[in-house]
Amino acid sequence: MRLTNLLRTTASAAVVGAVAFGFAGAASAQDGQDRATTVDDIIVTAQKREQNLQDVPIVVTSLSQEVLEDAGVRDIKDLQILTPGMTVTSTSSEASTTARIRGVGTVGDNPGLESSVGVVIDGVYRSRNSVGFGDLGELQRIEVLKGPQGTLFGKNTSAGVINIITEAPSFTPGFNAEATVGNYGAMAVSGSVTGPISDTVAFRLYAGRRLRNGFMDIDTGDGPRSETDDNNQDFGTVRGQLLWLPNDNASIRFIADYSSRDEYCCIGTQIRTGPTYPFIDALSVGPGQRPPAAGFGMLPFSRTGYANRSSGQEVEDKGWSVEANFDMPSFLGGSTLTSVSSWRKWTSSLGQDIDYTGADIAYREQDGDYGFSVENVTQEFRLAGANDSLDWLVGAFVTNEDIGRTDSWYFGADYTPFLSFLLSARLNAANPALPISPNTIGCYTRAAQTPVGFGTCLATGGAIGGGGPGFIVGQGFEDRYEQGSTSVALFTNNTWHVTDAFDVTLGLRYTMDEKTLRGQQTNTNGNGATCGAALANAAAIGAVLGANTPTVLGNFCLPWSNIAFNNRSVDEDFDDSELSGTIKASYRLNPSILTYVSYARGYKSFGYNLDRVQAGITPVASTLFPSEVVDSYEIGAKMTLLDRSLLLNATYFDQTFDNFQLNTFLGTAFVVESIPELTSRGVDADFLWFSPVEGLTFQGGVTWTEAEYGAFTAADLASPGNFPQLSLLPGATASFAPEWSGTLAINFDRNVRDDLRVGFSLAGKYMTEYNTGSDLLPAKQQDAFATLNGRFLLGSVDERWTAEFWVQNLTDEEYIQVAYNAPLQGSAFQSTIQPNGTYYNPALDSQTYDAFLGAPRTYGATLRFKY
Repeated sequence: MRLTNLLRTTASAAVVGAVAFGFAGAASAQDGQDRATTVDDIIVTAQKREQNLQDVPIVVTSLSQEVLEDAGVRDIKDLQILTPGMTVTSTSSEASTTARIRGVGTVGDNPGLESSVGVVIDGVYRSRNSVGFGDLGELQRIEVLKGPQGTLFGKNTSAGVINIITEAPSFTPGFNAEATVGNYGAMAVSGSVTGPISDTVAFRLYAGRRLRNGFMDIDTGDGPRSETDDNNQDFGTVRGQLLWLPNDNASIRFIADYSSRDEYCCIGTQIRTGPTYPFIDALSVGPGQRPPAAGFGMLPFSRTGYANRSSGQEVEDKGWSVEANFDMPSFLGGSTLTSVSSWRKWTSSLGQDIDYTGADIAYREQDGDYGFSVENVTQEFRLAGANDSLDWLVGAFVTNEDIGRTDSWYFGADYTPFLSFLLSARLNAANPALPISPNTIGCYTRAAQTPVGFGTCLATGGAIGGGGPGFIVGQGFEDRYEQGSTSVALFTNNTWHVTDAFDVTLGLRYTMDEKTLRGQQTNTNGNGATCGAALANAAAIGAVLGANTPTVLGNFCLPWSNIAFNNRSVDEDFDDSELSGTIKASYRLNPSILTYVSYARGYKSFGYNLDRVQAGITPVASTLFPSEVVDSYEIGAKMTLLDRSLLLNATYFDQTFDNFQLNTFLGTAFVVESIPELTSRGVDADFLWFSPVEGLTFQGGVTWTEAEYGAFTAADLASPGNFPQLSLLPGATASFAPEWSGTLAINFDRNVRDDLRVGFSLAGKYMTEYNTGSDLLPAKQQDAFATLNGRFLLGSVDERWTAEFWVQNLTDEEYIQVAYNAPLQGSAFQSTIQPNGTYYNPALDSQTYDAFLGAPRTYGATLRFKY
């Protein structure tokens, strides 16, 4: 009974410390899941202490287990419907998942780029959003912290933190299981069991499996792709835990988990098909892509995509963590020592149809040569204590991380004729006497080509005077990168209770980072010879094409076909350090109103672009990009009204990011460029109301955001040659930064008989228009839209059984996640400044635009059992 009673209270410092530091063993050991009925019941660990939400001078959206379950939240992407000012998107695979808060985040396609929004699961930081994307299992609560949180949560939390707390082992035996069926062939099963092993050890074991057919219909064109749908789901998770309470002064929690995905994802579809459509159509079986609209306008929404190659993805994630909390002797101030150790390894093996058409132009095989891995070890120590006037905390954090990236490129049989179509069409526009032909590549690459021979070859569509090599069919390159990182940080966070009503908090963190990059870029099967042959004929080509020659030759020596990358070694080292921190002052006007002001400085580490990057046709000497810092100011009020049943919080924020790390796709490669300044200012407002109607609650919020880039020119960039593709950014609203974002969740759960309860929930989110492209091209704009999830339940009063009927995206809202430039299919930016002062002219935009789509309406039923 001693341990059971101990777990049912928070009297012990060890248990308090456990809950405060994300251990959560004590709270979850209570019988059942006692639902909050007043604002005073809402406990968060945003400052790594157990505190009431209304006592924390930070913008926190706290989401309980009930709210998460009612909204159908299974992963961080689902979470956005409950969180105003947050978006979560995936691009070419689920391995490229990105969270953004207040319009600030990091595009996830480059593993060398660390996250702006940190994901923390049970006290352990996941260094990439994709590593935190998966089935979260049994959730106790999720806290979304907005603004820089680096003092306590470390680097790479410059935009915020998603703090996830899962269910811990209980000494009260329990079992639950659920089964789900839904449209698109969805099926899911999961279950958990918990209970004591001995008087001092408890366990919890969770396992789940989910299956679903794809949302997209795929036209496979030339083949050999056999899958006719895409964006399916097939993954499983197992998670085991042990809780050991060796005595009244110690608690140790061990967690091990494993998950795997074996799916095919993600094919984009055309939202605007440009003038290159006839060439795709000529080379593919069937149309090859969506036919263009009149005048090459925007296309209506469609869930039909085109891909002749497979988009398989295999992702494996495994790791363990140990959190130990020890009450220190009274002569040490009654403090609590916390140790958090973790190891995690995440790997992916991906396939990709690069051009997203039915033509066989370019692709990546799922053979282990395309994907990336992250392996890290972390150790954190914290010592925390409190007395009447001071809450203090000091700590140290160390992490060692290894990132491996393999990249591969395959030329399809249609690559050479497609490039010939593109080049000859460009020449035909200037000189209609030159035919559009799929056979002109040999004109450029014929050995010892002469001006006369080259001109004759172009004039005959390659029939006379050609014969030079085209691009190889098959694998063109195989690159490997290894990035090592060591980070050490010392930190402290202290709150001085100046009076009963007035608190001052000071936090500091000093971080030291060191990174190394080793890589080998290798052309295979003679790739690069076509580029070399064209360069050798530069004089003859120049005699005929004149000023167009550099642009034409650049098409032969794109990053994947450039001879300059053959057997090229990459070897770089860099280290940096940064002092970050926060100062907050809070004043309680009365027991119901807390006001506060704060300043925080956040830090996001430097890194390397793990890709082929070139300026013109010359590989850049270094792919290093500098660290990003943010200065954030907030002023807010937290109000608890109506007899502690109504929460109203509002905060004004003003954030300035220096050297904002922007990862953008330039149509040929992803490039990281540091933008000199990005500001994000606005208002966050949240409410929660436990209404007088038994079992009925309302929760929601509104965020107004004005996120804008500062003015800059080409001279302000590390690579001035990137400015044309970024010329729409100066002074413009950042991508994924809707001006208004609002959420509302209505939950009702009530006993209607002694043996029966009923309930329903509605969760909705509205966002005004925003651009989904990091280059801000107008075609990538997403109009304002709203999504709505609903659920109806019927079950026993003791929750032994519950039947739920649910629907996600109830109105079947059609929206895009991310739009992007289809590779090699036209161009949006020009080579000279246009009348509007940028390099973009809508009248000259020949680009085909593709997009990754949001999920359609899904519905189904779930049956739960609990004992």
